[in-house]
Amino acid sequence: MEALRLILLYVHLIGFALLLGGAVAQYVGGRLRINAAMLGGSVIGLLTGIGLSAPLRDGDEPAPAKLVTKLVLALLIFVMVFFSRKRADVNRGHFLGIIVLTLANAAVAVFWR
Repeated sequence: MEALRLILLYVHLIGFALLLGGAVAQYVGGRLRINAAMLGGSVIGLLTGIGLSAPLRDGDEPAPAKLVTKLVLALLIFVMVFFSRKRADVNRGHFLGIIVLTLANAAVAVFWR
């Protein structure tokens, strides 16, 4: 089961990289649009995050409050990306919100023990 958890974690990190990398690329490019990398990254992050919350370890399970917090953040990110994906331009505040929530989700994963 540890191998499955590590594979899920690896794919989860790829989803994070797609989401954040796609967002930063759009932001630096000056045209704020939701690209395919951001949409794919948000879907991958949400699905693999749900998979990682399953009890795959012996004993040291993450705190339920941490899991709920990460799920809420991942759902917010997914909704913000999904429903604005077809717009020609996304509001700057909305776009920065996606980036901030993505970084907050990573911070919860790293710093909440």
